[in-house]
Amino acid sequence: MPDLVPTIAANLAAVRERIREAAGRAGRSAEEVLLVAVTKYVSLAAVRALTAAGCRELGESRPQQLVERASALTGTDIAWHLVGPLQRNKVRKVLPHVALIQSVDSRRLAEAVNRIAGELAIRVPVLLEVNLSGEAAKHGFAAARIRPILPTLAALPHISVRGLMGMAGLASGPDEARAEFAALRELRDRLRAECPEGMQLDELSMGMSGDFEIAVEEGATIVRVGSALFEGIEE
Repeated sequence: MPDLVPTIAANLAAVRERIREAAGRAGRSAEEVLLVAVTKYVSLAAVRALTAAGCRELGESRPQQLVERASALTGTDIAWHLVGPLQRNKVRKVLPHVALIQSVDSRRLAEAVNRIAGELAIRVPVLLEVNLSGEAAKHGFAAARIRPILPTLAALPHISVRGLMGMAGLASGPDEARAEFAALRELRDRLRAECPEGMQLDELSMGMSGDFEIAVEEGATIVRVGSALFEGIEE
């Protein structure tokens, strides 16, 4: 297999530059935006090449694949993010490996994470997934359901709610995506002003390969980029 590092390193530099430019257009610093590389469609060799190029925040959509890759890359300084759905029966396997669960989409899941984290004597950072578009196929809380549940979540001692996560609708064009991202930012800002004591909703995870620049312009603190990082590689 040819050396993947030069191609992936160039892609990584290009994505970071696009983040910098988008942040600049919004009067922000690129340092305010965390790039999470979503690696679900690429080989372990490509993941290793990405980490060799200097990206250490990696995201997986499937819990089992996150566990397998975290185990294969044990001893590294990778911070693993779960960005896809998490079933309650997979929580125990995931928690020892994950730095941030970005996809808590129900009270029952939050309570399961809290219970198992307590058994493991850890505290797990999480984001609450919001269904921005209202599509039935999408996971996440309805926006109106977030505020009423915050006191319940704040009382769970083994999770730490850090912010919100969302994605644009499947059929959303740039204008629709911008409106959806702006709505998520506005929701986060309202909730941050009135959330329970001890809870800080600072993070806003939104934007993927096709729309992360719009997300940065609309206030994202985390972007989840996959295919743009792996263009031009053959596996």
